[in-house]
Amino acid sequence: MMKETLGLIAVAITLIAFYPYTRSILRGNTKPHVFSWVIWGLTTFVVFLGQLEDGGGAGAWSIGVSGLITMFVAFLAYRKKAGIHITKIDWIFFLSALASIPLWLLTSDPMLTVVLLTVIDAFGFAPTFRKSYHNPYDEPIDFYVWMTVRNVVAIAALMSYSVTTVIFPAVTGILGLLYVLMVAVRRKQVAG
Repeated sequence: MMKETLGLIAVAITLIAFYPYTRSILRGNTKPHVFSWVIWGLTTFVVFLGQLEDGGGAGAWSIGVSGLITMFVAFLAYRKKAGIHITKIDWIFFLSALASIPLWLLTSDPMLTVVLLTVIDAFGFAPTFRKSYHNPYDEPIDFYVWMTVRNVVAIAALMSYSVTTVIFPAVTGILGLLYVLMVAVRRKQVAG
């Protein structure tokens, strides 16, 4: 019962984080990088399926919800023309991520799939890091704080601990924390 409760808390945190984020996109205040969000949407939902297959249970619920909402954010980013200034390095990261997808399609091993998708997802973060380094006010930092906390709760809610179930929320949580720290530093540098 405790794992299910934690799973529901992680889903609630996901919804709490995404609601103001999507509203901010619709208002034109937040400008997510479309490449990052397309990659994240694809990888997150497939990781959710891999976690379920490996017994992740309630700890995977928030990853599934996040995957669906993330695809919606990618759509909004494209529709609102937010964060679509795409550089050569963005194309390199995007194409590297896409080139990795056939590798996991060829395997039936959930662990290998989730590890590859975690690497792809990390590559997907690169355009957002680059964009936010130059424009540290384009993204609300609290969203990434919430998502980092969500990943900690999701890990605690897992019903089975393995590389397959833990690596994705652990790595994305660490990347979220590093992103928050980088943006906070850049905001001080820009303001000061």
